[in-house]
Amino acid sequence: MGGTFAEISGAKILGLLRGARTNVAGKGPETIILALDSGGVRLQEANAGEMAVSEIIRAIVEARMHGISVIALVGGRAGAFGGAGLIAATCSHIVISRHGRIGVSGPEVIETNKGVEEFDSRDKALVWRITGGRTRVLCGGADLYVCDDIAAFRATTIALQSAQRRKLTPDTLLREQKRLEQRLAENGSARDAPEIWKKRNIPDPEHIADLAEGDFITLHEKTGVHHDAR
Repeated sequence: MGGTFAEISGAKILGLLRGARTNVAGKGPETIILALDSGGVRLQEANAGEMAVSEIIRAIVEARMHGISVIALVGGRAGAFGGAGLIAATCSHIVISRHGRIGVSGPEVIETNKGVEEFDSRDKALVWRITGGRTRVLCGGADLYVCDDIAAFRATTIALQSAQRRKLTPDTLLREQKRLEQRLAENGSARDAPEIWKKRNIPDPEHIADLAEGDFITLHEKTGVHHDAR
């Protein structure tokens, strides 16, 4: 139902992840690919949906501990919000396009709880500046940015499958925690993305959204956050 997580759909994803981990010593897959296009938990199922998300996160962690790479692709209409955003953050790699979005709380949820003064969900430019693919990849909330077409997602996914795989270890988590603490310390007071780009001396921060795809990719290669913490 609209890409939401619920008890049955969650169980199917959970079975996929557990099956891959069980078979890794034999002929099981070395990579799992999740195409995420979801607003999160199906509210009608409440706790059942929440449990499905938590079990999926645990299964991803276990798969990565066994050396299986889990790649999240975010380029759909809904993006990856709520539980889907948490699941994406647990993956080995996040690949996102310009129209992909990632967040824990969606724009409408923030506006409902905090008011339009805090976040105007009808301001689409604001929504994409805060949660969109370009912002996420520039600040390190996603690993790789691709043009918004299937061929680009496919080529990048194939390249990641051929890359060196690293098991998830406590040291991996400590490095990631340190990276996130540093990002919060540097940018926690900012209320809009251009403030962050200005702090990082990115040229013409007010017009990042206006750049052509090729120009933005070049900019990201020069100034974006690149890390191997995951």
